[in-house]
Amino acid sequence: MTRAPARPQYLLGVDVGNSKTHALVATLSGEAVGFAEIGCGSYEVLGPEGYARALQEVTALAMADAGVSKSEIAGMGFGIAGYDWPSEHAIHAAGIEALGIAAPYDFVNDVEIGLYAGSESGWGIAVDAGTGNNVRGRDAAGKVGRITGNSVRFGEFGGGSELIWRAMIAVSYAWTGRGPQTALTQAFLNFFDLTDVDALMEGLAMGQLQPLPTLAEAVFRVAAGGDAVAQEVITWNARELAESAKAVIRQLGLQDSSFEVVLIGSLFNAGEAYLAPFREQILVFAPGAALVQLTAPPVVGSVLLAAESAGIQPKAIRKNVIQSIEPLLRPPHSSSSGGK
Repeated sequence: MTRAPARPQYLLGVDVGNSKTHALVATLSGEAVGFAEIGCGSYEVLGPEGYARALQEVTALAMADAGVSKSEIAGMGFGIAGYDWPSEHAIHAAGIEALGIAAPYDFVNDVEIGLYAGSESGWGIAVDAGTGNNVRGRDAAGKVGRITGNSVRFGEFGGGSELIWRAMIAVSYAWTGRGPQTALTQAFLNFFDLTDVDALMEGLAMGQLQPLPTLAEAVFRVAAGGDAVAQEVITWNARELAESAKAVIRQLGLQDSSFEVVLIGSLFNAGEAYLAPFREQILVFAPGAALVQLTAPPVVGSVLLAAESAGIQPKAIRKNVIQSIEPLLRPPHSSSSGGK
C-alpha cells in the first residue's frame, strides 16, 4: 500500500547572520517544534556557495530536530545579513531554491525580521545598533524605507564600530592638541597593552592595531567614570543613529502617526547613556513613536514571514511563536560547525 504524501503543515524560518545563523520550524498555529544554530551564513563572508551550504546545514538540523520532512513545509521566510540591494537577489534566491523545498517563500534583510518579531502590529521602524548599525522600516501598507547600512562610508553612525571610530578621533585630537585630554587615551592603551601614546597612534595609523568591537565596552566604562569626552562620543553616536531613524520615518511619512520603533542590538542594552539621547531625538520628531526593545530572537520574524508566504496572518500566531521558542533555545539544539 502506497503511503499518502505528508500534508504541508509547518513553517520554516531562517535568520542568516554574520556571526550566527538560526533556523526555526513551527506549526501553522505558531508552535515552535524545531530549532538549530550554526555559525556565519552570510555570502559576504562565505561566498555564494558557502552561504548555500550554511543554509542547507542549518535547515536540515532544524527539520531533523522537529522530525519534519521537506514535503511538510507550507511556507518559508528568510532574514539575510548581506541582502541589501536588488543585484543580490539572485544569489540569495539560488541558495533557497537549492534547499529543494517546494513551498512559497520570501526573504528580506535581517533587520526587517527584527521588526516583524518585535512589533505587535507587524510594521514600524527597526533600528539595529550592534557591531554596526542599520535602520529599516515598513508602513501599514507594506511600503519599505531604509538607509544604506554601509556605516561610516555613507555617513551612517550608531553601532559599536562607529562608536569606536569616533572615540579614536577623540584620542587623536587629544594627542595633537586639537581637542581636550580624555581618559579614552588610557582606555585605548590598556586595550592594546601599550604604555606609550606615540606607539598607540603609530599602530592605529599604520593599521598594525585593529580596534575590536569589545573596545566599545571600554568607551562606556570611561563615560560612566565621568569623562566628558567619552560621554559626548556616546551621545553623538546615539543622536546620529536617531537621525538615520528619522530619515526612514520621514520616507514613510510616519512622523505624525503612532507606531513602534523596535530596538535591536547590544548598544541598546548599555542603558540611559545611549538610550536617552536617542529617545529624545526620536520623540521630538515623532511624538507618537513607542520604543520597544526586541527580546524575542529575530528568527521569530522569519517564521512570521513564512506564515505570510503561506497565506497565514502573522499577527495571529506571533505570541505563540514567541512563547514556545524559549525551551528550544537550550542545548542540544545547536551545532558549532558553522557554514564553511
